[in-house]
Amino acid sequence: QVQLVESGGGLVQAGGSLRLSCAASGRTFSSYAMGWFRQAPGKEREFVAAISRSGGSIDYADSVKGRFTISRDNAKNTMSLQMNFLKPEDTAVYYCAATPMLSRISIATDKNEYNYWGQGTQVTVSS
Repeated sequence: QVQLVESGGGLVQAGGSLRLSCAASGRTFSSYAMGWFRQAPGKEREFVAAISRSGGSIDYADSVKGRFTISRDNAKNTMSLQMNFLKPEDTAVYYCAATPMLSRISIATDKNEYNYWGQGTQVTVSS
């Protein structure tokens, strides 16, 4: 089992940057594929980015490609999301998620594939 805690959210102007972090408890962080999702008011939770256990496989939602970068540090049990050129439509609560994965290179982009979730961190982008 793993517990996840997000940090780094806040209020930023359009065009600005934020870096979200996800800290995981436990000694088996490297056994989990990880992902970031977001949920805006009145909308369903949507996929943002995913990374494999090894960090070698990555995928992004089309809406954030070229602006967001996902990374992980298995030695520190952390995952990050660097968000640049933020837009008002990026405003949402951002969640990190984990799922046990046998393959070191597989990723998961469907929220239903994830077993563990953090509490979320609010990102607000003003125009």
